[in-house]
Amino acid sequence: MSENKTKKPEMPEQLSDILLVLDKEKMKIQAVKSIDENGNMQTVDPTKKNQNQFMRVDKHGDLFSNFFSNFLSQLKNPTNFSFFKVGESEAIEKAQEIQKQIDSPTLQGEKILKEHEVKTNTVDNIKQINQNDMATTQTAAATNEYRYQPEQIDWDTMKNLGLSKEYLEKRNLLDPLLRGYKTNELIPIGVNLGGSILRTDARLSLQQNEEGNVVVAIHGIKKEPNLHFEFFGHKFTDDDKKNLLETGNMGRVVNLTNFKTGEQMPSIISIDRLTNDIIALRTDFIKIPDEIKGVKLNEEQKQTLMAGKPLQLDGMISAKGTEFSATVQYNADKRYTEFLFDRSNNSKQNVQQNNAQSQSQEAPKTFRGKELTDEQYKDFKAGQTIYMAGLVDKKGQTYNGYITFNKDTGKTGFEFPNQYKERIQPTEAHKTQTAVNSQGKTNEATKNIKEPLKPGQQRPKDEKQKQEQKEPVKSKGRKVS
Repeated sequence: MSENKTKKPEMPEQLSDILLVLDKEKMKIQAVKSIDENGNMQTVDPTKKNQNQFMRVDKHGDLFSNFFSNFLSQLKNPTNFSFFKVGESEAIEKAQEIQKQIDSPTLQGEKILKEHEVKTNTVDNIKQINQNDMATTQTAAATNEYRYQPEQIDWDTMKNLGLSKEYLEKRNLLDPLLRGYKTNELIPIGVNLGGSILRTDARLSLQQNEEGNVVVAIHGIKKEPNLHFEFFGHKFTDDDKKNLLETGNMGRVVNLTNFKTGEQMPSIISIDRLTNDIIALRTDFIKIPDEIKGVKLNEEQKQTLMAGKPLQLDGMISAKGTEFSATVQYNADKRYTEFLFDRSNNSKQNVQQNNAQSQSQEAPKTFRGKELTDEQYKDFKAGQTIYMAGLVDKKGQTYNGYITFNKDTGKTGFEFPNQYKERIQPTEAHKTQTAVNSQGKTNEATKNIKEPLKPGQQRPKDEKQKQEQKEPVKSKGRKVS
């Protein structure tokens, strides 16, 4: 038998990595299996028997960075653990080596730890987790022109995410991507993790890597904003956290550090309400309008907004021509001055009422991945019916409809246009019944019937009523001789 026939074919490079974790209290290496909805991590012993249960993550740099940052933000107590990324084929062997180093430290073992450890609390890691959002916001705010061309996009990567150029164009999402913005709504994507496929909703953006190539950045949904770690050198105070969680805006300007150049960048910070990412915007890129809804801003008011602070404005005129008041504040993610209707009457009574309502009964600010405008949200949470255009189903087909928020149940009702129109237009039977029983009127077929009509009745129901209808109406006038 020839050497060519006996030689085993080379195995292709593994597509997935395995995430190992060290519980700092138990000092035991485990393989990550999953993370539950409460932020608790599920693990298994790193043995051959459990190999099929190991969580597999794409080893591609950008995809792994996005995955790990999302994973870390959902974890209940991230600082209690250390993580290690190892190849799928060597996961069990490396787990044993790492455990050996933990039990009996050596210089050689220390090298293995450093080689595979995924940093969770260093400046480099925080930079890696957050820099995509800041870079996207800064470049997008700097220009309204097209920053990228369609041919620069890695369409193979898009295809692996379940997306295509035609799909993005149909949903009007390609234009903001080419301008350097994040998509203004969540997109359903699928990420191949080797042994399984992760399906999730995310916002996308285009960025240039160090080699100058255009890459796709995935901004996945996080359970909550990651405010426990420093953000470009800024440590969030209790007031910062409170403001960000309540309004989505921090409310002040802080100096953020560019780790490459050491430059201090005066910036405002907001929360991406679709993904819970932390978004920063340099004050150089803030543009305050001269007028908001008919109210001309003086210099002091403009400086208040430039400083990222909330501003109460009275006498504004809505699109319907009605006067209203609201708190306005510049949002780093949206890149414009937004309305904060919840804070327009910040009295103790309102605070008590808000606290009394459960979170499940709060009107959502997004519907099927699409965010409501400030004016839409104001009407929506008040219980009014809102028209939503450009919604997209699972097959990528666009559709429109009407949504209504039920304050009692905390649920959002949806109706297609034909359903809504049928509901608000009363039927002929309803018109007749209302006229007879509520307004004291009759139609021609029932004008002589003496007893009240039954619901939906438009004509005599039996022989007795038929006779009544046939009998001429007797005049109550006096006979003239």
